[in-house]
Parts: sequence; C-alpha cells; structure tokens
Amino acid sequence: MKKTFDVERMALEARAASRVLAKTPTAVKDRALRAMARALRRRVGPILAANAAEVAAARAAGRTVAFVDRLTLTPERLEGVAKALERVASLPDPVGRETPFARRPNGLIIRKMRVPLGVVAIIYESRPGVTADAAGLCLKSGNAAVLRGGKEAVRTNALIARALREGLRAAGLPRGAVGFVADPDRAAVRRLLQLDSLVDLVIPRGGPELTVAVRRESLIPVLAHDKGLVHVYVDARADLRMAEEIVFNAKAERPGVCNAMETLLVHQAAAQAFLPRIARRFAAAGVELRGCPRTRRVLPSVKKASPADWDTEYLDLILSIRVVRSFDEAAAHIARHGSGLAEAIVTKDAKTAARFLREVDAGAVYWNASTRFTDGGEFGLGAEMGISTQKLHARGPVGLVGLTCEKFAVTGRGQTRDSRRPAA
Repeated sequence: MKKTFDVERMALEARAASRVLAKTPTAVKDRALRAMARALRRRVGPILAANAAEVAAARAAGRTVAFVDRLTLTPERLEGVAKALERVASLPDPVGRETPFARRPNGLIIRKMRVPLGVVAIIYESRPGVTADAAGLCLKSGNAAVLRGGKEAVRTNALIARALREGLRAAGLPRGAVGFVADPDRAAVRRLLQLDSLVDLVIPRGGPELTVAVRRESLIPVLAHDKGLVHVYVDARADLRMAEEIVFNAKAERPGVCNAMETLLVHQAAAQAFLPRIARRFAAAGVELRGCPRTRRVLPSVKKASPADWDTEYLDLILSIRVVRSFDEAAAHIARHGSGLAEAIVTKDAKTAARFLREVDAGAVYWNASTRFTDGGEFGLGAEMGISTQKLHARGPVGLVGLTCEKFAVTGRGQTRDSRRPAA
C-alpha cells in the first residue's frame, strides 16, 4: 500500500522554521545561501544525471520542444542557478527596513516596517531551477518555503532540495526552512492548498491550467502568474534597424519563455518598409508567421491569423502580426488581448512613448528595448519568484521585497486614547 506523503507535517516544520528565519541576522542568511550554492556545485553529477533521464522521458512522451527546454538543466544552467543564490546573498535584506510614515499631533511616531510573510508554498511545473531560486529568495526574505515541482522533474528537484538543506545545516538553520513535496500525486497539492492556518501565500508557476486549478482549490491567498501574451508595437516613427533587432530578440532568442513576444503590432506607415525585412530574418530562423489581412497584403505568403491567434501563448517559433492604423488601435489591441506581463513600443517619438508607458497596462512596459528583459535577474532582483500579472501585493518580477509585507511600528510616550474625542 502506498504511503501517504505527510504534507501537514512538512507545513508544521515550515511554520516553526519561519519563526526562526524571521529573526535570523542577514549575515547568517547570506552564509546559508552561499553554502547552498556550494552544495549544488558538489552535487552537479547526480543532479545532471537525474535530469538527463527525466528529459529523455519527456521527449519519449511527446512533450513540446518548449517544455523540454524548460525542463533541461545543463552544466551552464546549473552553474547559473548556483550563481543566482550567491547574487541573492549580495542583495540588501528588506526585512526590518523602516519607512517614516507620520508624526501625529498627539506625539505618536508611526513608521512602516518590512517583515516576512511567513510560509510560502510554490507550486511549479517543468523548470527545476525554480527549486533553488524560490528557496533562496524565501530564505533571504525571512520566509520558509514549501516546494512542489512537477512530476516530470521530481528526481531532479529532490536532489536540488537535498543540496539546499545541506546549506541550511551548514549555517545552523532549521531544515524545515526548505520543504520539498516529493509526492507526484495531485492529492498532495490539494491537501497543501487547504492548510491556510500554516501557509501564508501560494505561488503557482506554470501554465494557465495550473494557475486556474490553484486559484480554484486554494484557501490560501494566491500570487498568480498568468500567461505571457506579450506584444511589441513598431510605431510609425520607429528606427527600423533598432526595431528589427528588438523584435527578433523578443521572439526568437528564447521563444519558450513567458516574456517572449507572441504578437507583433506594426503601424501601417512602417509596414511596407519593415515587414519584408523582419519576415526574411524570421524565415531564416524558422519562425512561422500568421497575419491579419493588412499584413498579408504586404506579405502574401504568410498564413491567415485566426481570432484565436491573438489570444494564444505559443511558447514556440510562431508569431502573429497585425498592422494597425494608429497608436490608439495598437493600445486597444493590447488592452483586449494582453495578459499584463510585459509590453513594448519602438519609436523615436518621446510623446508617443510616454503615452505608451503611462497608458498600457502591464507589469513591465518598455520603450526601445526587448521584453525579454522581464526577469528578476535582469531587473537586479538577483532571481525571481515569478512574474505577477495581478495587481494586489506585488506586480511584475517578484523578488525579495515582493516576499515581504509591511506592518506599522508605533512609538509613544504613554499616550492613551479617549474615544469620546475625535482623532487629531
């Protein structure tokens, strides 16, 4: 008979560990993060061997190229994971940071203080690097982490988690600070999502199906990452050489990630000059193009875009193109079809760019730069917990500050309140 994984016990250990981490000095947390990085490097061989077997199984199961890419660890990628832990160790600690708020007429001094959330559960799919990134960010921000990766990478993730706990032990921190749910059964996730008395926040990282399922079943607040329906708009006054480099990078540099462009919007005044040149470059890179009627008048050979294409996150070498008559038409398209992750404009017109940055609704908006920079490491966060596409608590790449909240710290000199008198 299969033994049931004890999710409740792991959450209890995490809750106890979170109380220790909340008061752990920065130097001790940083020592643990560097020890985690060293432990990962010691275990490179077993981790890569387990990952190679799981990648082979994914290919045999017919998984997509993008899925296999996200699942795959190489020596370089694993070294990048270790370096990300060291970068987190070098970042300022947000815990305990105080911000002046108010000095009341009655003499009370009110400040805001950053504190950890407590216990953060991260439910993710095929990226094993998330195991270390999430654990490292939680540790530095004073939180305990409960990790549950996809079944396709359970062996890889288990070995990474073991290395991370070696680092914790070396720094004298409780092993419960990094919990890993090794049970691939979805019932374990359902049990975890009901533990609202032990877990303070749950973060799903994966496809839309995962996010929807977590939101539906969780009693715990959810910090969600929706799909990445990312647009680049080439304006009438764009530098077309610059636009070509940005657009190509945004789509083809790594198409299987959420910050890659899925729809290209081009002003009609630039379409005739720009579309043929970028189409030739995409053709050489194996990118399939799908276009609106105006696009197909310029590029007759491209496939006809269907209404569904504007709402599809391909995560593949497929791109939809729409020619628009104005900035307002481009902005309206983004408002209707965008997922709020990242959007970009290429233009020499500062006023048009200012409108785009102000009016377009996304966690990250760009002027003359690729959306591929939407990443915690690229933003100087060291690593990221994910990219939040919602608006409450945290938005965009979520790093250390996004894993803390504020409480009011009030200093007095013996003041008492008389509720018969109005507030000063």
